[in-house]
Amino acid sequence: MSLATFLRRRRRLLLFCVATLVLHGVAIDWAGSHLAGVAPRSSALPASLMTAQLKLSLPKHVDTPQPAQPQALPARALPPRSVKAAAHAPAIAPLIPVPAAETPAAVEAVLADAATLATPVQAEQAGASAAQTGTPVPLQADGATPLAAQLAEQLSMRRYKVNLPPSADFDMDVARVDADGTRWNGAASMRWHTDGSQYQASVEAGLNLLVTRLNLLVMRSAGSIDDYGIAPATSTQKRARRAETATHFNRDAATITFSASERSYPLLVGAQDMTTVPFQLGGIGRADPNQFASDIDMQVGEDRTANIFRFQLVGEEELETRLGKLRTWHLTRPPRPGSYTSRLDIWLAPGLNWLPVQLRNTEASGALTTQTVSRITTNVTGK
Repeated sequence: MSLATFLRRRRRLLLFCVATLVLHGVAIDWAGSHLAGVAPRSSALPASLMTAQLKLSLPKHVDTPQPAQPQALPARALPPRSVKAAAHAPAIAPLIPVPAAETPAAVEAVLADAATLATPVQAEQAGASAAQTGTPVPLQADGATPLAAQLAEQLSMRRYKVNLPPSADFDMDVARVDADGTRWNGAASMRWHTDGSQYQASVEAGLNLLVTRLNLLVMRSAGSIDDYGIAPATSTQKRARRAETATHFNRDAATITFSASERSYPLLVGAQDMTTVPFQLGGIGRADPNQFASDIDMQVGEDRTANIFRFQLVGEEELETRLGKLRTWHLTRPPRPGSYTSRLDIWLAPGLNWLPVQLRNTEASGALTTQTVSRITTNVTGK
């Protein structure tokens, strides 16, 4: 059979195959054109930068009883001495007394107990020693618990869980508005260094003048870390046009003493100084933010006194800073008549290890000073 004869006989089959191929081609072309219309197209816009910050639920507020303010430790009167002994004794500078009306009942009770701790012979020897050295009689007898420690135990403070933030250095913008409306700008630096057992902290804030810089405040603090968080040993303050003062936290004697005053106060659990307060609050939030459901009370030694500061959670706020928008928890210490007249506000950033990112002091006159973070360096050593 010739090829021509074979093709004539299979013509229908060949036509069917050709038609099938053409139809497949048309279908593929149609599908390709329609699918191309829904395919993702590349965008000329740059990819968006997505950031996330830690957002926590605010705890429900719980009313907290107001703690009693610790009073200055009263000087213990010296026992009577003979005229002859008194004639040769140098004058003794008396400590600043505490008026009876301001002495709490707990202090009176402890004083009554302390008066029975020394025998007449011991009291006479103590008086003679005081006359020779010019120092006041110690507020304890041999083998007895110091009066300050007894008072500290009776004026017990709530204990908080504390997980202190890691070391960090801060640059901060300072904005001040005087009571008369005059505005000033300046800069501040804040330092928090810890190795887990010891710490060093400092704050230096100043205003920019026309040709110079005026330091408003320089504060430094050093000490250790214990079960209650930061445990200051010594802190210093240097304010503009004032001499530097020091506050000493004498843990063996359970007292807080001052270079600028003869007063002394019982040292309570968790006591802080003005430099360490923001970092102690950050450690409380970092350990358990639900602790802010109730007011935070802490003893703070500064300059000449050691008052109990009460901090209250205002709420969550978003701050505009040179680092961008920061989600923060706002805490405030309102004025307390008879103890302190200024208002202190602190903003902590949960997404930045609960570090303080803004501080504001509102004076009784209405003058307001705000420090807002502009840079944070966290890769610093503990020393």
